[in-house]
Amino acid sequence: MVFNPPMAFDPKAASPDLIANDYVIDQGWADYTPADHALWRTLFQRQEKILPNRVVDAFLDNLARLDIAAHGIPDFNRLSEVLYATTGWQVVAVPGLVPDEVFYRHLAARRFPAGNFIRRPDQLDYIEEPDVFHDVFGHVPMLMHPVFADYVQAYAAQALATDPADLHRLERLYWYTVEFGLIEADAGVRIYGAGIASSGSESVFSLESPSPNRVAFDVARVMRSEYRIDDFQPTYFVIKNADQLYDLVRGDVETVFAQVRSQPDIPPGELIASDTVLHSGTGAYHAG
Repeated sequence: MVFNPPMAFDPKAASPDLIANDYVIDQGWADYTPADHALWRTLFQRQEKILPNRVVDAFLDNLARLDIAAHGIPDFNRLSEVLYATTGWQVVAVPGLVPDEVFYRHLAARRFPAGNFIRRPDQLDYIEEPDVFHDVFGHVPMLMHPVFADYVQAYAAQALATDPADLHRLERLYWYTVEFGLIEADAGVRIYGAGIASSGSESVFSLESPSPNRVAFDVARVMRSEYRIDDFQPTYFVIKNADQLYDLVRGDVETVFAQVRSQPDIPPGELIASDTVLHSGTGAYHAG
């Protein structure tokens, strides 16, 4: 795929690829309170200390390019101007989680739907529904990476074309890459998944705790792998490089579906004989 982004961003431009009810709302940036911006600053400054030497260099570089910083919750239109000129993506505000089809149609049109609300002070370490910090701080920097930006769009197009009976397998691919992915780097394994990068505690746990497994990425294995939505992951999958991501959805996904349909799901934290295990976890955290 060759993509030549336009030079100007028009926030009023409508995409013909979206269904009528796209759940998009005004961000309401002027309505954020000083307390909201202060909470963003607390979250940002925590990750600013934790992420160096743990997250991929591109993540930190793109935070700076986008001017996502401690001074407050970013304005989505301003973010989109930079993002659109770089990879053709936009950030649009939604009130919370949206239906799967709406979510995928946004991504397939290079529009990232971000919650416009911020968590409460008592939710610093865990929030069930993604908020503006998770969505903007966690996801948007990697959408400045050309290969990653193409991968997310191609993934969404594949999701829209996938038989509903197989969709849960494809969702595992998103979970273990876009949300909770790790990648090999010259200096060692690094974070690129938004769910990890936006979490102070999981940023450390995913890389340094002896408890979780760290396994070389294999698409069929991932499609069989269940995951936790309420706690740290018992297993993380490590890709070799960014190009491996796009190869996943550029390849013959239907062949992988046919391969895994007859195979049992794998519980979180369980290793199988065919795994290339980079670290065999103790499982102590989840056992406790």
